[in-house]
Amino acid sequence: MKTVAVLSLLASLASAASLTLVTENFGPNPRNNPFYIYVPDVLPPNPAILVNPHWCHGTAPAAFSGSQYATLASQHGFIVIYPQSSPAQANSDKCWDVSSKETLTHNGGGDSLGVVSMVKWTINKYNADPKRVFVTGVSSGGMMTQVLLGSYPDVFAAGAAFAGVPFGCFAPAGNNTGAFGYWSDDCAKGRVTKTPAQWADLVKSAYPGYDGWRPKLQLFHGTNDEILDYVNHQEGIKQWAEVLGVGITPVSVTPNTPISGWTKSVYGAEGWLEGYSAAGVPHDIRVQEATVMAFFELACKGEDCFRWGDGEWCDAEPSATTSSVVVSTTGAPVTTTSTSSTSVRVTTPSATSTSSRVTTTFVTSTSTAAPVAGQPLWAQCGGMGFNGPTACAVGTCTIYNPYYAQCVPRTGVPIW
Repeated sequence: MKTVAVLSLLASLASAASLTLVTENFGPNPRNNPFYIYVPDVLPPNPAILVNPHWCHGTAPAAFSGSQYATLASQHGFIVIYPQSSPAQANSDKCWDVSSKETLTHNGGGDSLGVVSMVKWTINKYNADPKRVFVTGVSSGGMMTQVLLGSYPDVFAAGAAFAGVPFGCFAPAGNNTGAFGYWSDDCAKGRVTKTPAQWADLVKSAYPGYDGWRPKLQLFHGTNDEILDYVNHQEGIKQWAEVLGVGITPVSVTPNTPISGWTKSVYGAEGWLEGYSAAGVPHDIRVQEATVMAFFELACKGEDCFRWGDGEWCDAEPSATTSSVVVSTTGAPVTTTSTSSTSVRVTTPSATSTSSRVTTTFVTSTSTAAPVAGQPLWAQCGGMGFNGPTACAVGTCTIYNPYYAQCVPRTGVPIW
């Protein structure tokens, strides 16, 4: 009996899920990116796929051991792809190709095409759900997350980027063909700013003629990021808010979410874009697996789970006249109407109750005549730790969260 038990245990261990290097040909892979995969022992029919690109100086095995996604995959039955940057980068920074024309173009080549080939191979081999493919990464992996969503909106249902930069921000000026390992110091240091329309044009030019469904997105960034400046967070919000048509003013702001010191901002009535500002956090930001899992609905099984093509992601254009609601100290709502104003809902947990009740306040900033001197359009004009001018020469200084305010066009004044 003991011999049978030992043999049974050994068989069980031999079949236990583990990180595996895929050695067979998995399709177009112009940069020869290696490909690791984690497949749980028990999978539901048509499992979801999570792609988790590593950071600069990282590897696929490091990404595997650096988060809880493999453990969560075994618990909830989804597959995790751990791609690895090109061997051409092996002796340098091991960063992803986020700068070349190839990677920033649908079916154009570069690292992005190699990763998409990994996804398609996995779908075919494991009968995975092609409408439940997600991507998340940190630093260079966060950059690659945004590249994949921009170049392949027909492949990914959603993404979550930690400490990344907007799509195309690292591309060198002029001809960027073959610029695979380019490092943009200007982008990294927050010196690249654009209008929402200019940012959106970069995404739309990646897949000319595409007017289909777009994936939803979470952006996470530390306010003290010393490698990729926090300015990149708000520039990313501008880019994806314009792409998704949800507006750059958040509909809700929730402090201390998902953890103390972090602030969650939601854009658009459907919540298609979420931004998380981590107060005082450097580039080494902590991955929030539970928050990402909930956004992707990766714990879900069956036909009712979030998938590509779900939801209404495009909101109507904001009106020049908006309403604001202020919850008084007695809890009675007071509704007011203002012209050319912006309303932001701020949600805070109740300090006097252990229930889930929250207090909601709409903070309204009304446009006034532009001052004759001050910050230019789209420049930062406020936020914790900001010591520069707080007046705007053009537009209105608009507060997005406690750490960032920016000069934006006054409501009703078409700038782009």
